[in-house]
Parts: sequence; structure tokens; C-alpha cells
Amino acid sequence: MRYYVALVHKDPGSAYGVSFPDLPSVFSAADSDEDIVSNAIEALRLWAEDGELPAPASHQEIVERPEVRAELATGAFLIRVPFIEDDTRTVRANITMEAGTLAAIDHAAKQRGLTRSAFLASCARKEIERSA
Repeated sequence: MRYYVALVHKDPGSAYGVSFPDLPSVFSAADSDEDIVSNAIEALRLWAEDGELPAPASHQEIVERPEVRAELATGAFLIRVPFIEDDTRTVRANITMEAGTLAAIDHAAKQRGLTRSAFLASCARKEIERSA
């Protein structure tokens, strides 16, 4: 998993704007601060559908860029955005958990029309992205 540094800026009366110093053509917006990261993740995912994302620069490399410094001086801030690569390979993994938890997982997966594996993968992705 990789993390990209994003620059968030907001003008009065506007949505939050999100840009990626490593990826000049990738941008996002969010009406509330709670949606900044999820919208930025989606922008990365959509862009990656059409091309390979370059290796991310370090935080230090980003903050040394004059254009980023100028944005930060006017109130912008930086965030880390996780990027989980969509890989079509499937890998078998054995896990151990308490029986009651497994039964609850199976029930929730069935209610959503998902397999146990799909449900667990979806939950894991959401948790990883939410904790960024």
C-alpha cells in the first residue's frame, strides 16, 4: 500500500479543494471536511484505472517544493491519502477468529449478497481508508 500527500485548500464559501503535488492532473473536492479523504481516495482510484501511478514523493520532498510552500503559507494543509492497488489476483488466506464473530460476519455478508471473503475484504478496505 502506498500513501500520497495531498494538498487541501479552501476559499471562503467554497468546497475543499484537494490536489496531489505528485499527480498534477488528479484533483478532488469535498463539501465537508469529513469527505476530504474518501473523495481523495476515489480520485486516486479513478485516475489509476487509466494509468500507473508513480511512486509517491516523501512528505519532506513535498514540503520543500516552492509551490507547496506558497499554498501552505495561505492556509492550505497536507494530508496522507492511502492508495490500495486494485489487483485482480486472488490469494487464499487462512484466518482464525472467535466463532460468534464468524457467525455474525456470515450473517452480515448474506444480508448484503456477498461472500464471506468479499465482505471481509470490503470491511478491511474501509477500515484502512478510514484510519488514514
